[in-house]
Amino acid sequence: MCVKGAAMNYMPGTARLIEDLDKKHLVLLRDGRTLIGFLRSIDQFANLVLHQTLERIYVGQKYGDIPRGIFIVRGENVVLVGEIDLDKESASTLQCVTVEKILADLRQEKEARSRAEKLKIQASKERGLMLPYPDSLDDY
Repeated sequence: MCVKGAAMNYMPGTARLIEDLDKKHLVLLRDGRTLIGFLRSIDQFANLVLHQTLERIYVGQKYGDIPRGIFIVRGENVVLVGEIDLDKESASTLQCVTVEKILADLRQEKEARSRAEKLKIQASKERGLMLPYPDSLDDY
């Protein structure tokens, strides 16, 4: 069953984002970074131009924003694009902290993960197991 009005407004692929120009968007990149900014331009390859861009870093229940200005994102690096509802944006349960604080927390989280990974590798070696792809070649 086809709805008459919906069929006429359908635009395939990235052309659908034309309706979202000049609106605030969240963009998730392939490397895990999260960008928030106003969508200013889009092309057939999903290359994006974001204005007043912030890179948002999440650590636990906290987040921090690093101002990045105008940001050009190659389409192949885009995982997800979504419009931000400005009315609901401020209703978040996450705590906003300074850039310095969030970067320090991120550094601590990475160090903790690194220590846990080293302990896991060491425990595996003690049991005679070798992980297929060690993170570092320092022991070799």
